[in-house]
Parts: sequence; C-alpha cells; structure tokens
Amino acid sequence: MAIRPSRGLEEFFSYIRGQSGLTILDLGGATQQNIDVITNLGHRLYSENFLQIFQETFGLNDTVDQSNPGRIEHFLHQTLDYREGQFDGVLVWDVLEYLAPALLAAVVDRLHKIVRPKSYMLAFFHADDKLETVPVYTFRIHEKNSLQVTQQGDRRPAELFNNRSLERLFGRFESVKFFLTRERLRELIVRV
Repeated sequence: MAIRPSRGLEEFFSYIRGQSGLTILDLGGATQQNIDVITNLGHRLYSENFLQIFQETFGLNDTVDQSNPGRIEHFLHQTLDYREGQFDGVLVWDVLEYLAPALLAAVVDRLHKIVRPKSYMLAFFHADDKLETVPVYTFRIHEKNSLQVTQQGDRRPAELFNNRSLERLFGRFESVKFFLTRERLRELIVRV
C-alpha cells in the first residue's frame, strides 16, 4: 500500500469542485474511503465491482471468448445498465485493460452513452507495453490530489495501449488528457 499524488484525480476533482448533487460512478467497487470523499462533497456515488463481475462472467483465464454478443450484453446489463446521461463523472480506474477488443468497444460505447456531455472520466492504463502481466490495483481516494494504491496481484492484460491507441479508443469523446505516474501508469482524463 502506498499513497501517491495523482494529477488525474486532481483534475477530476477540479471538474466537480464547486458543484453539488452530481452523480458519480466508481467502477472499482464500494470502498468506504471513496464513498466518504464523494458524498462529503455533496454528490451521489454509485459503485460497481466491475472486475469481480467481469471474472464471474468471463472467468479468470484468457481462453473465454469476450466477443460473444450474448455474453457481452449480459455483462453490460450486470455492470453498466444505467439510463442515458445518468452520470456526471466516472472513476474507471484500471479496469479497461483486461477487456478484449469486442468487449472493450462495447463498454466504451456504453460509458459514452451513460455519461453526460462535458463530464469527466478518470481511467488508468499501464505505460509499459512490453509487459506479460501487470499489477492489479485497488484505488482509494486519500485526498483530492492523492490516492492510496494497493496491489492485489497480477493479471495478463488483454491489450496494452500506447497514447495513440488510447486516443483512438476514446475517439468519440471530446478530449483525452494524459498524465504519467512513477508507477508507469498513464492517468487519463477523458472528457465526454
């Protein structure tokens, strides 16, 4: 466990600062720290344990087909079944790295749909594109500009991204801003 600064988190909070009653989605699962920080600012927080539902739907190994349309729809129903424009922000964390291209495209499309225009999403991607496995982290908000990061093991990413491939992934969104951390994570602020 380490506490580290986060420019992406700081930017995310600068977007929601001064506003109240926003609806935020946290894909890292419910943690009391994150709930307290967001709700103490006067916002509502929805939490989804995205990776747990992913593992329940697709298993832990790399052989399960993540391109099956029925299974993708089931997964989207379990994790992101919200109305259009429901959220003012999403804490995506590092969960998108484990999704194969068909599932990843479906999840990014759904995020685009359920997040209001001009809102922010915070996502993390590993910066070293030669790794066989990457650390899996839990992220807890420590302050508005720092995170408590705890490694929960390692996992093979479905794909590792460079800046250009991330820009393509979020091509339908208004903008993507990158920050590089000392853990070799890219922090992205994606503006819807």
